[in-house]
Amino acid sequence: MKNQSPYYHQIGKEVEVFEHAYKNKIPFLLKGPTGTGKSRFIEYMAHKLDKKLITISCHEETSSTDLVGRYIIKGAETIWSDGPLTTAIKQGAIIYLDEIAEARPDVIVAIHSLTDHRRELFIDKLGETIKAHADFMLVASFNPGYQKGFKELKPSTRQRFIATSFAYPEAKIETDILVNETGIEGEIAKKLVNIATKIRNLTELGLSETVSTRLLVDAAKLIHSGLPKRLSVEVAIVEPLTDDLEVVEALKDLCNLMI
Repeated sequence: MKNQSPYYHQIGKEVEVFEHAYKNKIPFLLKGPTGTGKSRFIEYMAHKLDKKLITISCHEETSSTDLVGRYIIKGAETIWSDGPLTTAIKQGAIIYLDEIAEARPDVIVAIHSLTDHRRELFIDKLGETIKAHADFMLVASFNPGYQKGFKELKPSTRQRFIATSFAYPEAKIETDILVNETGIEGEIAKKLVNIATKIRNLTELGLSETVSTRLLVDAAKLIHSGLPKRLSVEVAIVEPLTDDLEVVEALKDLCNLMI
């Protein structure tokens, strides 16, 4: 029996665009801030297309070896172990490289031949080239505004993908998402979304990240399970945003007035 579909609220034409990208074997790039539903969208599309999804959360230590594979010692012998990218290529899975700009440069080099007409991976340690399964798809995401440009994707890399931008949903849709995800009352969901909208517009606070839909879902879950509303907002929305004590206090005062 097929597992239940992950909840996803379509914002624009992203589902249709992804289906056509998959059909045409074109790599897909999701751009947007953290917590805007990029990962959930990919989970939803993999379920819709009935394809296996392999997700890699990239960070500054993620190397091509981590993705492609390595030799490991097993008992008295040394054997080759495929990495998640190689596995996806062979099995025809969708691989999702989340926050690809965070990974080491050799990751970008490794995927180049997978993002053009060749659709193949050269494994130098084996001296082998593997052609991608017909169902294989490469998907990546990155946050263009993160740390004011320190971790941008090169134009030459970006142009190997078709891309779509994710932003925070409009208030009504975001409220619906909270209600569907957590079972919280509509009126409380609306107040949480209003708090998020207010904080997102407070550019003078200098927050490196703002309130994501993910943080709102966490707050709604806590409230729904019985934690007091103001405390839920403090621990799920305010505290994760900043370590600056003055900013924390200012945000707490603002939120307390609104919920």
